[in-house]
Amino acid sequence: MILPKVLALGVQLVMPVAAADSVPHLNVEQVCKGIAEQGGVTFHDPSVPQEKKNCLDSEQVIRDQLVKQWSSFSADDRTHCVNESVMGGDSSYTELLTCLEMARDVRAMRKEQSRPATDNVQKQR
Repeated sequence: MILPKVLALGVQLVMPVAAADSVPHLNVEQVCKGIAEQGGVTFHDPSVPQEKKNCLDSEQVIRDQLVKQWSSFSADDRTHCVNESVMGGDSSYTELLTCLEMARDVRAMRKEQSRPATDNVQKQR
């Protein structure tokens, strides 16, 4: 039956939106594994496990940073960036934070550019 498949897809599409109220829990294992293996000479390179651990530690630091800053990002940006970061399968907190910062900065630039020219001249003085 098609109906259960449609319902399952609908649930998957709605889940990330609900998760935008708080920092989502992303599975960064695959991303860090790939990053570690890319840097290794071979897949049996003894540095691969340490590189993976370094990546996982870095992702945790960024997640902690996101927890502190989460409410400072707009709800629309949080929803968009969470959806984007989980869309491709592999996800990372680094990617999520970058998306949020870029969206915030673009919004600030557009707001600045939309001000009347006299406001911009006075601000520069």
